[in-house]
Amino acid sequence: MNNVNLRVYSFIDSLQPQLASYLATSSQGFLPIPGDACLWVEVAPGMAVHRLSDIALKATSVRLGEQVVERSFGSMEIHYRNQSEVLAAGESILREIDHRVEDRLPCRIAWQEIIRSITPDHATLINRQFRKGSMLLPGKSMFILETEPAGYIVQAANEAEKAAHVTLIDVRAFGTFGRLTMMGSESETEQAMLAAEQAIRDINARARPLE
Repeated sequence: MNNVNLRVYSFIDSLQPQLASYLATSSQGFLPIPGDACLWVEVAPGMAVHRLSDIALKATSVRLGEQVVERSFGSMEIHYRNQSEVLAAGESILREIDHRVEDRLPCRIAWQEIIRSITPDHATLINRQFRKGSMLLPGKSMFILETEPAGYIVQAANEAEKAAHVTLIDVRAFGTFGRLTMMGSESETEQAMLAAEQAIRDINARARPLE
């Protein structure tokens, strides 16, 4: 399968409670729980993800939480309590497509911002759009982040939750762009943004050079 383009290869050592619970709300397969190790993979062509899921599941004991085939890309999420099992599954995927971790696409921040002291009207509109996470409260600060490729947003969200006392409102890891919305105090959202930025720098340290 040397014609597969590795867009995202994102290993998460320990899913944080809010993110694990959020992923479970939309999981098509086995539900992740807090503390699980997790691997998010995105490839093109999209249908190749079926073969890669098969390889990972037969080679290890990991559980398949997500598998989505879109117009252009295919994404999968696997998890397990033992990090070594998830890493071994990832190695089996990389061998199948004759890639290294460093062959993945880098992560580009398309947009990031902290909006301070959200108005009631703005909070209500956002809460009507996003129904899987927590509610956004008026007066709080809102951290928003948009990444390309989409799958990297999960790692950014996990590191932000790990580093700061923030509330997860929404995270979307499919499509062309990944999108994250978090709520907290001004100082906590700033800390979350710094952690997300560091996560992206860590990704790009082992990825194709930015073009």
